[in-house]
Amino acid sequence: MQLLLSMVLALLTVASSAMAQSPAADVVRDLAPSGTLRAAINFGNGVLAQKGEGGVPRGVSVDLATELARRLGVPVAFVPYEAAGKVFEGAKSGEWDIGFMAIEPVRAAEIAFTAPYVVIEGTYMVRQDSPFRDVDDVDKPGVKIAVGLGSAYDLYLTRTIQHAKILRAKTGGGTAMIEMFVGDHLDVAAGVRQQLDAYAKDHPEMRVMPGHFQEIAQAMGMPRVEGQKRDAGAKYLAAFVEEMKASGFVADALKRSGQVAQVAPPAAK
Repeated sequence: MQLLLSMVLALLTVASSAMAQSPAADVVRDLAPSGTLRAAINFGNGVLAQKGEGGVPRGVSVDLATELARRLGVPVAFVPYEAAGKVFEGAKSGEWDIGFMAIEPVRAAEIAFTAPYVVIEGTYMVRQDSPFRDVDDVDKPGVKIAVGLGSAYDLYLTRTIQHAKILRAKTGGGTAMIEMFVGDHLDVAAGVRQQLDAYAKDHPEMRVMPGHFQEIAQAMGMPRVEGQKRDAGAKYLAAFVEEMKASGFVADALKRSGQVAQVAPPAAK
């Protein structure tokens, strides 16, 4: 048993050392073609990124980008956005090299995603006197749902809602959909559970539903070039994410930034 344990530890050490070694030139060229790793940071999702003192980015996505740049041996530059939809547009115009977004079919045409590193729930918030008690109650004729434009839950609900009407805030990040929900007296606000919970905590006239309509799989990704992923960089990034999950790096980064979220399981082989 002791021998087997020693062999397992040795194999893990070898794998970790291999990952920590300087990556091949084609990997660096794929991930940081300018010599600087440009990382898109979405402040619209407070679970993944927050503004620290002086507006300095912090959070799990910032920590992951910083560690990746360290391993590539290049500096990192953060490209800030206030909504995931803006990050997606930035991918198409070549504004960043790696980003942190929810996996969605519409986005996958432009972005080569890794497996997820964090899973977040998309759910609904309603007023205390609302007749809706379960997420399945919402999709009915005449119901108006507030969403953030271009957000993961906007894309998902656009595909799945059959009867209710989806109304989109002008921006997809932060609490824009909540402001529209309150200001326009809509029936339901859709969003990331953590953000809705934080709002409801300060507004007792609101409640967040216990279930969820979507598990939002947050992943790292890199823009495709003419529809094609760059294999060397994509493979390295995929392995990087798996190591960051398995080593506890993701869990520790969430804890440091005061966020609670589920670390995604290992990718299926």
